[in-house]
Amino acid sequence: MLIRHISRLRLTAFRNYTSAALDLDERHVVLTGPNGSGKTNLLEAISVLSPGRGLRGASFETLQQHGSDHGWAVAATVETGDGPSDIGTGATPDGGRRVRINGANARSIEAMSDYLRVLWLTPAMDGLFSGPAGERRRFLDRLVTTLIPSHSAAVGDFEKLMRQRNKLLEEEGDPRWLSAVEAQMAELGASIHLNRTDSLQHLQALVSESLDDGSFPAAELALTPLFDTGPVPETSAALESLMAQRWHALRLLDRAAGRTTLGPHRVDLEVMHAQKRMPAALGSTGEQKALLIGLILAHARLVRLRTGIVPFLLLDEIAAHLDPDRRRALFSALDGLETQCFLTGTDAVLFEALEDRAQRIPVRDGRLG
Repeated sequence: MLIRHISRLRLTAFRNYTSAALDLDERHVVLTGPNGSGKTNLLEAISVLSPGRGLRGASFETLQQHGSDHGWAVAATVETGDGPSDIGTGATPDGGRRVRINGANARSIEAMSDYLRVLWLTPAMDGLFSGPAGERRRFLDRLVTTLIPSHSAAVGDFEKLMRQRNKLLEEEGDPRWLSAVEAQMAELGASIHLNRTDSLQHLQALVSESLDDGSFPAAELALTPLFDTGPVPETSAALESLMAQRWHALRLLDRAAGRTTLGPHRVDLEVMHAQKRMPAALGSTGEQKALLIGLILAHARLVRLRTGIVPFLLLDEIAAHLDPDRRRALFSALDGLETQCFLTGTDAVLFEALEDRAQRIPVRDGRLG
């Protein structure tokens, strides 16, 4: 089987890289070096080859190397079963980004997902289960986007419309305009909610199949209710209609609150440790880390099953807090995914168990090799 992999990666004026070039084979990639050398920046560069704002969620203008006159750019050659494809993205004058595929302007940002999907874990996610609900929603939406590339844009458009609604309520704007905004919100909100519930249903089914695997704990996943009272309609049209009705009825309350009090932006992802039957937030730091790794591994398998594309995994400082047995279990699981994984760490010793299954690249001050 041909493992879909990145064979060439080029960076220009990206974060602390004036320029960088990597030529790779299908093995995993281990990036080692001191903190602040640019390891995570390189992972971030790969992450922007997908819908959304990458693993830091940063605005695109902040990706520009400080003091550079050149716009930032990331380009990769992805080896697929149909041969190599060249994917590139970079800055536009208005602070956004453009995408080119095989030398031509792409029809949309989501077109990159025809060639590669990307998942990541970073140290900033270690407190995911005990942190704010917004972080769990963003995590969930990243998982959904890996399955449904248009989901990220739907979430962004919904949030823009919600800000318009809040402003209209504050200024007591034209009710007809308000109704039009709420109708658009309802269409997007229904899509967001149904994408989330469908993706979670399939992910949970896959996780449940591996409950007896002791390598990493399994999760039980659920969404908090979309509405305070009453069931959620099963069809998109009925859900759109109900959302629009609820927002209309809540205008006075929402004006007083200064925000939209109901909708998919208020939903939380609930995670239970399946084997211990307890909320994930109550687990130790190590248990939460292992649970998160197990979720990402399961989701990678789901993406492969549903799309035929195995996602690249970007694992930042993943091995530092795992004992040797769990590190070996992780590396074995990564091999089983049959995808190219990028791992970072300050100590090369942590990756010795990968032996010759990984390419090892030192990173220092924005320089590779």
